[in-house]
Amino acid sequence: MIDKDRIEKLVLEHIKGKELFLVGIKVSSSNRINVLVDTMEGITIDECADLHRHIERGLDRNVEDFELQVSSPGLDMPFAVIEQYRKNEGKKVAVLTLDGVKHSGILKNVTNGGFELTTEIKVRGKAGEKKDLSFNYDQIKSVKEILIIK
Repeated sequence: MIDKDRIEKLVLEHIKGKELFLVGIKVSSSNRINVLVDTMEGITIDECADLHRHIERGLDRNVEDFELQVSSPGLDMPFAVIEQYRKNEGKKVAVLTLDGVKHSGILKNVTNGGFELTTEIKVRGKAGEKKDLSFNYDQIKSVKEILIIK
């Protein structure tokens, strides 16, 4: 099986000095490699292809065959790294806490320790007052962007 640390080293080598950030790497027992990367503005197909070629050049199919996929994380995927929180600051997100409580609101004040969420408390089905909730990352099970179609 191809070593995940080896893939990570190749990715970090390629993205150094660029606006890309690593979201995650998965390597299956059958050497299916999935690399998730992004930028603050959203990654392009060309950026994914460049990284794909760089990783492929760093591996030897004669030693070990593999399948490689490089992409951005999907909209339905929970945030995995702080850069995703920063990228989505000011956007509407869904938060699920470790104790199973769901919240939705506007993500703000992202720090290395946590973030705030501006929620709207509804009274009898009508929009009410706004309330800021503070969260530490260790309280969170998942955070996902809520796609708003206008």
